[in-house]
Amino acid sequence: MRADGLGGSIAVVDDPLERDRRIQELERRFRSAGLPLLTENYSATEDVFTRAIPLLAVVFVAEILGAINLDWPAALNVLALLGGVTLLLGAFGLLNVSRGRAFFSIPRKLGVPELTAFVVLPVVLPLVFGGQLTSALVTGVGNLLLLGAIWLVVGFGVFSIVRWIAARFVQLLGASLTLLVRALPLLLFFSLVTFFTNEYWQLFGDASDVIFYAGAGMFALITAIFLIVRLPGSVRDLEQASTLEVPLRRRQRVNVALVIFLAQALQIAFVGVAIWLFFMVFGALLVTPEIREDWIGTTGRLLFTVPFFGEELGITQELVRTAAGVASFSALYYAVASAVDSTYRDEFVERLTQQLQDTFRARAEYLELLKARDARVSSGVG
Repeated sequence: MRADGLGGSIAVVDDPLERDRRIQELERRFRSAGLPLLTENYSATEDVFTRAIPLLAVVFVAEILGAINLDWPAALNVLALLGGVTLLLGAFGLLNVSRGRAFFSIPRKLGVPELTAFVVLPVVLPLVFGGQLTSALVTGVGNLLLLGAIWLVVGFGVFSIVRWIAARFVQLLGASLTLLVRALPLLLFFSLVTFFTNEYWQLFGDASDVIFYAGAGMFALITAIFLIVRLPGSVRDLEQASTLEVPLRRRQRVNVALVIFLAQALQIAFVGVAIWLFFMVFGALLVTPEIREDWIGTTGRLLFTVPFFGEELGITQELVRTAAGVASFSALYYAVASAVDSTYRDEFVERLTQQLQDTFRARAEYLELLKARDARVSSGVG
């Protein structure tokens, strides 16, 4: 037994089979906690894209339809489709042979050649069958974006992070209650003043869909920037509070930073949604069709009505958008307040550290097991 640096102890496993089983168990635990990069020797090609083989296979097969040209007759498209199947399967079969696999086999691991083939081969089909340059470009860019999304979602365990944070959302939200209580009076005062102005309703109600969503995206982007700016300091604070015996590697710090980012982003989203719902109810009750007509020149585009004690409350597109605009600005204000409030940062890091203690304790055991395994291998014991 030895101390793990976190107030516990680590049992050294002498049985090689039990040791390897425990190592695999701890690696699965890291993935379920949204920290897959705590695994040593983590490889994108082997540990990320290999997990997405079923999805990539379905997409690859579906992209055979790229051989179809809508300007051609049906019979010619059937021949083109058969040609596309032959071309893709033949090219991928030759790749399999060059990689030491059977011609008709699905690779168990995806390396750079397989990923390159996934991007390039479907691009060839629209070019060969009808010279469809636009279709080829869309296919290539789409495949690259898909690989990037897989690398982010699977490689950094985004779904596992969200699930892990959701299970601990109440505890983590407790760190922001003091900040929320301090910010709420000013936030509600400003929101109420702006919500009941005709200019605000005209601004959001008359905007086109493109302008409205671009504005909402801008608010989200600025909010994300404020969160990202504080991430390096938050990760350092978390490392110091956890008293890690072995410092995190750079990519592991990025993984921890993503956990912090999503934890704060979900809190801010919760505040934004709560404010949006508040103004949806508030606006439906107090902003009557006559007031809307006076403010925006029309009663608005009615989406649906809600019965309320014998009355019919109208939910209009303008109400939804104006409430969303107020909520977006409120979420941005809350993000700025959380970035500059040292008390919130300290309490949030403390609560997150408490939640990650078990994972970091498991990492200490994991590193010790790897060290014992490597020592046995280097000595020739096994």
